[in-house]
Amino acid sequence: MKNRVKLFLLIICAVFVPVLVLAQYGGMQGAGAGLSITSLGMAIVNVIWVAFTVLAVICFVVAGILFLTAFGEAEKITKARSAFIWGVVGVVVAILAFSIVSLVRNAIGA
Repeated sequence: MKNRVKLFLLIICAVFVPVLVLAQYGGMQGAGAGLSITSLGMAIVNVIWVAFTVLAVICFVVAGILFLTAFGEAEKITKARSAFIWGVVGVVVAILAFSIVSLVRNAIGA
């Protein structure tokens, strides 16, 4: 049951994020006045980038807390190191993804 609730919330967020992004531009006045797919896509990417940055900071803070609370226990240190490494991997993947989006945007001249 909890998975269904999570899926429902994810779908609701996916539907309403573009609406929130449109609100940033003052909404649509007329049939798509002044709004293109490219600008909408980049606005969504920028929102996702901010959310990712907050998530990355939280991930590294959690990994730091795990290191501090390990007290020299090998199992806890391994868990903390793993959390830190996966955090770094996530940051690298996100930077690559954002770079690819930027390259595509520059290639199409937007």
